[in-house]
Amino acid sequence: MATNVYLASKPRYEILDGLRGVAAVLVVLFHLLETYSGGQAHQIINHGYLAVDFFFVLSGFVIGYAYDDRWDRMTVWGFFKRRLVRLQPMVIMGTVVGACFYFFGQGDGFPLIGHVPGWKVLLAFVMGCLMIPCGAGMDIRGWGEMNSFNGPNWSLTWEYVANILYALVFRRLPKVALAVLTAAAAFCTLDLCLDWNVFGLLTEGHAGHRYTVIGGWSLTSEQVYIGLTRLFYPFLIGLLISRIGKFINVKNGFWWCSLILAVLFSVPCVGGENNILNGVYNATCILVLMPLVVMIGAGSQIKGEKSAKVCTFLGEISYPLYITHYPLMYMQMNWAWSHPDAPDYAHVMVCAGCFLLSIGIAYACLKLYDIPVRKWLTEKWLKK
Repeated sequence: MATNVYLASKPRYEILDGLRGVAAVLVVLFHLLETYSGGQAHQIINHGYLAVDFFFVLSGFVIGYAYDDRWDRMTVWGFFKRRLVRLQPMVIMGTVVGACFYFFGQGDGFPLIGHVPGWKVLLAFVMGCLMIPCGAGMDIRGWGEMNSFNGPNWSLTWEYVANILYALVFRRLPKVALAVLTAAAAFCTLDLCLDWNVFGLLTEGHAGHRYTVIGGWSLTSEQVYIGLTRLFYPFLIGLLISRIGKFINVKNGFWWCSLILAVLFSVPCVGGENNILNGVYNATCILVLMPLVVMIGAGSQIKGEKSAKVCTFLGEISYPLYITHYPLMYMQMNWAWSHPDAPDYAHVMVCAGCFLLSIGIAYACLKLYDIPVRKWLTEKWLKK
């Protein structure tokens, strides 16, 4: 029978930690350059949105590795406590950072800022800190996001869903059943990427993002379907990879995998705007290439002190960077839209400053807040 005994963390896959950091850095660059893209088909790091799907593959793998063999010593509530300690402190900090920069985004691009009552702003802040998704009636920015203070919070909402389903359902499934469920999730990925729309859930609202997986950040039926589709196959294939345990050893695996991710995210829109070839590319990345990267990252070894330090730094900063950078992007977008005639060097300086400030804020949050808070919660809550 499972007990509530505290379980120490297992050794980490350092390369996978490092790759999470590489993906987080690419996400920041993707968002900075998105402001100047002129539309989805013209974005410079065109497929940077696939980083979210890669995060879900990593999550499924790591959850399976860390917890699959521990259920004889751990309760469901014990599992939830561990995940809350790992994720929730930075969810709160991401919302706090978003609140600090909220009014700096006031302008035509964010039509609701400064035009909603104070009680709604306060309630949206509390809901964001508690990881309660906001519906359309609680939108205080004008973009329909689950957390108007911090856009990327939507993917953490689905991460929580995956953790709950893992504890209640997925962990109990044998490999064959898990493989069948993964295949069903792959069908949904193809339905979204190739715009089959078998279930009739993709509306005209998705027309500007046809043959992509862009979406998942709002509480509409279409956006919920996109979010769940983006979650299920990556998470389940990551979990399945961890259970099968067949990895690939490649010399200098971290650097090769980092290069692969950079290339996958930077490939231009295949075939042009709203072209099915781009959908095929999205599906290939999600269904085949990203799981392959995880298999290489899990099977390869780090050789060299410098590589180990790079992986450690990127792994530590990855989550804080991802969950705190976007409030700066709101500010950068508003500045760029408000100063269309500013010289090119000014735009370069603003982007470079936001990038460096994103790294600095993430590192400060990690060292001064996240690590101490998680340590305190572990001692005062988990171990009891």
